[in-house]
Amino acid sequence: METDDAGNRLRFQLQLEFVQCSANPNYLNFLAHRGYFKDKAFVNYLKYLLYWKEPEYAKYLKYPQCFHMLELLQYEHFRKELVSAQCEKFIDKQQILHWQHYSRKRMCLQQALAEQQQQNNTSGK
Repeated sequence: METDDAGNRLRFQLQLEFVQCSANPNYLNFLAHRGYFKDKAFVNYLKYLLYWKEPEYAKYLKYPQCFHMLELLQYEHFRKELVSAQCEKFIDKQQILHWQHYSRKRMCLQQALAEQQQQNNTSGK
């Protein structure tokens, strides 16, 4: 019984690490160059890993962009494009831009929501 628990824990940790690594375009480019995305078993494994999008598993992930990358990895065209250094750099730049502007966008959304709630409260009185 303890061996099963240890095995499940190790499998969980390995899959968690791999799913989070999928957010790294440099790592995906590395996998593409090594031919992993041409291996049908590996492609099936990528499909299997979509269960990480379920809330009970997603709560363990630190890098939410890995959800999007897992989705994109389901498409053969995307997997083929990852061999290109240009594609890798484009994804990397897009992620950096997102991180740079994320807090600003979030602040604007929260401010707009607060203003809307204030209007609703004043119009409801």
